[in-house]
Amino acid sequence: MTSTAQVIKSVGPKLVPFFKSVSVYFVLLAEQPSLLTACFKCLPIISLIVFILLHGINLSEEYAFPRRIVTGLLFSCIGDALLVWPACFVPGMGMFAIAQVIYIKAFGFVPLNGVLGAILYALCAVAIFLLMPGLNGVLMIGVPLYIILLTTMAWRAIARVQFFEELWTWSKMCSCAGGICFVISDALIGFHYFHSPISYAQVFIMITYYAAQLGIALSAVDSRDNIKPHKQR
Repeated sequence: MTSTAQVIKSVGPKLVPFFKSVSVYFVLLAEQPSLLTACFKCLPIISLIVFILLHGINLSEEYAFPRRIVTGLLFSCIGDALLVWPACFVPGMGMFAIAQVIYIKAFGFVPLNGVLGAILYALCAVAIFLLMPGLNGVLMIGVPLYIILLTTMAWRAIARVQFFEELWTWSKMCSCAGGICFVISDALIGFHYFHSPISYAQVFIMITYYAAQLGIALSAVDSRDNIKPHKQR
């Protein structure tokens, strides 16, 4: 397992483009639908894709995890671009739904942690119940389905961390934090648009969203360490 000092030395310089592009996005914080707005919004995610690629990736089985994370980031990037235009909300949500499925596949279902899953799905049911009155048309089906996928992704991301069996790694902690931040970001979107408007919603949504994708991207570093405990089970 890689030490914390080695991790910081390795990933720090490669994350500079990500933090710079995030800073540019928040300085501009453009809300007018345009190709330029889409580019600035997508640049941080593209930076994370490049970040993972710079750590090395190939078609062998041991690199299945980073390949799936990169694929999830690609679909997220497409979703980001589509969501710049309000008329493309449903296709954009569809791209993010695909990304959640890919992240779920990457995180796997070992260890299961059924208790955690039951708690998260109960909260998922509450969220769907609160949002349903504000939904109409295809969103009445699409939003609940997306919430279920998002909840499943968060469950699998959090369940990977096993303190009591000392099977946790810093990269698993990153995916756990990323999953939680993703839920917060999308919950803000849901309640802002379909329940009650939230002050400075765009800022809070994007801060938590970029933090989520950063955490998930960092989980791909030392991913070969991540799969070892699973192979031992």
